[in-house]
Amino acid sequence: MHLLDLLAARARPAAALHMALTRRCPLSCAHCSTASTMDAEQLDAALLEEFVATFTPGDRPDFLLLTGGEPLLRPGLVRRLALRARAAGCRTQVTSGMFFAARGGVPGPVARALDAVDHVAASVDAFHEREVPRGAVLRVLRGLLDAGKDLSVQVTGFAADDPYLREVTDDIRRELEDRVPVLVTLVRPAGRARELLSGTGGDAAPAAPGHSLPDPCSMAAWPVVAFDGTVVACCNQDVVDGRGGGPPAHLTLGHIATDDWATVRERQLGRPVLRGIRAFGPVHLAGGAARGRGPCDTCVHALAAGPVAEEAEASLRRPRTRAMERALGQLVEAGGAEAFLRRHVTERYRPLAHLGAPPARVPGAPGVPEAQGGAR
Repeated sequence: MHLLDLLAARARPAAALHMALTRRCPLSCAHCSTASTMDAEQLDAALLEEFVATFTPGDRPDFLLLTGGEPLLRPGLVRRLALRARAAGCRTQVTSGMFFAARGGVPGPVARALDAVDHVAASVDAFHEREVPRGAVLRVLRGLLDAGKDLSVQVTGFAADDPYLREVTDDIRRELEDRVPVLVTLVRPAGRARELLSGTGGDAAPAAPGHSLPDPCSMAAWPVVAFDGTVVACCNQDVVDGRGGGPPAHLTLGHIATDDWATVRERQLGRPVLRGIRAFGPVHLAGGAARGRGPCDTCVHALAAGPVAEEAEASLRRPRTRAMERALGQLVEAGGAEAFLRRHVTERYRPLAHLGAPPARVPGAPGVPEAQGGAR
């Protein structure tokens, strides 16, 4: 399960499910988008397991993405969810800050959890390094790699020209011999990072464009189980957290205590406004109501207004609009992993997402540059 498998599926609605197992985390990274602490909330494990038990071989996501906080604080739960998902034909990824690496190795329960999942995504960046040494993380990853585990590394920086990004990606490439993909992104204004970016301009919403060309939104493709069990249609952290009074109705898909996967999937695929957001983007869909707003602000606020949503739904029922929706959806899906990388990943490091993939995995994929100092 290479990183490109996940990214290629990003354009397919309900192809994956994000599931937050806990907001708790033993680290206190300044850029944490979820503002995690060790005394934060977490759902009852039974609720999460019962929801995944509603996956069937004929109706389940292709991928289950286990997140937090730090999901490996609940290693037994990670293992049980991964095994249950696999029984239905669903592959699993866990994303970790690798807190245990600083303690000299991989504890038995964590090792069993890592063995059960199909892919491990590790966070390695300047913020994590203050508490978990890079070398310790890379030693753990090298052991997992040599044991045959599929991996990726997520690196976060402040700017594309941040010297740290070049240093850390070169180190990862040397130590893991260009066998592990690296996804490089920039800090976003959410959670503790909102305060971190305050005064830098990093939290300013982009102005809505002066035209209404479609700008498809892939962030509304995969459902997210939030920390309280609410299922939302968007991975924007403010929506997941219910910031500002809870997620708007058009982005709320249900709750895992009362709804099963089939119900959530049906709402994600069938709700007209969500279809429009994915195909045309919220700014195009909201028309004049988007004036002066960025895409996320438009989606959360303008499209929550009754008249705007009603007008959008009426438009989406027209045969011509439905035809355009299908055509745009096909174009986005045809773009695969590379289209997602071009839109959402730091451009100069985009080729690193292809490391460890078979040659010519994605048509038109860029060549991977030499690491500074030479990658083995």
